[in-house]
Amino acid sequence: MTILTTQRLRLEPMTDAHADGLFAMNSDPEVMRYITGKADTRDDTLAMIERVKARWLEFGFSWWSFVELETEQIIGAGCIQYLGRDPANPLEIGWRLRQDKWGQGFASEAAQVMASFAFDTLKGDLLCAVCHQDNKGSAHVMKKLGMQYRGIERWYEMDTAVYDMTRAAWAAR
Repeated sequence: MTILTTQRLRLEPMTDAHADGLFAMNSDPEVMRYITGKADTRDDTLAMIERVKARWLEFGFSWWSFVELETEQIIGAGCIQYLGRDPANPLEIGWRLRQDKWGQGFASEAAQVMASFAFDTLKGDLLCAVCHQDNKGSAHVMKKLGMQYRGIERWYEMDTAVYDMTRAAWAAR
């Protein structure tokens, strides 16, 4: 299982040890507003960790917890996974952050290293990202990463804005 690092973050594959920090983030209705539309329960977070651990074992990639190096606190989470959780689909990148860390560049910092992992390590040809159509913050991170708007598509039981980037575009940036 791969640990990724940036200037301010350590991205650790999710484990049971991250449950408290992840639950603190996922139980915030504002964090979850565009993801599930409701705050997670502790059981929701624990079930997510179990799914993620299984995907790490099956695929060798999934969700990371974002640990802020300065505080050693979990401030976010992000993933490389198959779009729609289906290996027949291209790779997807995603993220979420604690509300007190929004607007400080952490999502973009993590997205850069996760995209590099998707293209350089996993050798993905296409990387997609989806977000709720009203989620301007996530869309901004997608554009900043170099992704192009593809349109509105139905993923995860909602009509989402879809962005993507090819490996060639990543290499040329």
